Amino acid sequence: MTRSEPNTFGSYIADARKKLQMSQKELATRILREEDGESISPQYLNDIERDRRSPTSDHLIQQFAKVLTIDADYLHYLAGKLPEEIRRKNLSEDAVKEAFLAFRKPQKK
Repeated sequence: MTRSEPNTFGSYIADARKKLQMSQKELATRILREEDGESISPQYLNDIERDRRSPTSDHLIQQFAKVLTIDADYLHYLAGKLPEEIRRKNLSEDAVKEAFLAFRKPQKK
């Protein structure tokens, strides 16, 4: 998915959904909330795609990745969240600084 402007979580979800020729209503019915197993509303999905709201949990991010067959790590990045598995590691301040420093190193193209 190549865009001239930077990807946002919402625009990336919308592009992936459209690529699969899926309606918002269809995608919304396939994204299940962790709390009750119910699907999200089409309006909530619309708000996400228009960047008016963000996914509220790692679970929802994983659901989007699974249903749209896209990379969950990239979705976490776009959502501005670290995956739960990384947060659970209880990394030291130095380990976090090291990881972010490595992340910021220029990438070779």
